[in-house]
Amino acid sequence: MQKLKMLLNTVWQTIKKPSVHFSLGFLVIGGFIAGIIFWGAFNTALEMSSTEEFCSSCHQNVYEEMKLTIHYTNRSGVRATCHDCHVPHKWTDKIARKMQASKEIWAHLVGSINTPEKFEAKRRELAEHEWRRLKANNSLECRNCHEFDYMDFTRQSERAAKMHSTYLESGEQTCIDCHKGIAHHLPDMAGVEGF
Repeated sequence: MQKLKMLLNTVWQTIKKPSVHFSLGFLVIGGFIAGIIFWGAFNTALEMSSTEEFCSSCHQNVYEEMKLTIHYTNRSGVRATCHDCHVPHKWTDKIARKMQASKEIWAHLVGSINTPEKFEAKRRELAEHEWRRLKANNSLECRNCHEFDYMDFTRQSERAAKMHSTYLESGEQTCIDCHKGIAHHLPDMAGVEGF
């Protein structure tokens, strides 16, 4: 027991005053290498948590819904994955979204939406959270693929062309105002304006 105390004391003294035991160059280079390793591990974990496999491990029911939409399979072969619509591409926005999503992991762990029945009971609340987020960021994730300036209104239906040119250009509305349920089933929309 005495040897353990002495070892712990030695380790503590080394941590408390590392420059007494190691050169400044060693500490700087060691810190730089440790920073690179930490950054690599952090970024790898961040990217791994943005894959379809990761998302669908908990969100299996909405993933199955998405498979039936044009965002999953279409004539051009361009496919949106979970993170394309739910995780911003810009790093700072991505970190903020990941911090918000930590509540979703907690909800999964405590089982608040772990059955189809529990999920359906909360579907409207969860959808409204996402709609508010997209409204607040001007449908940023939609605009990562659907750029207004490159829309060819002549290839859209008359109604779509009118709506896009009127509302998107003026900034009165954003994508999510009209395109709720574009990739997932809508919840019960009773009492929602426009439905």
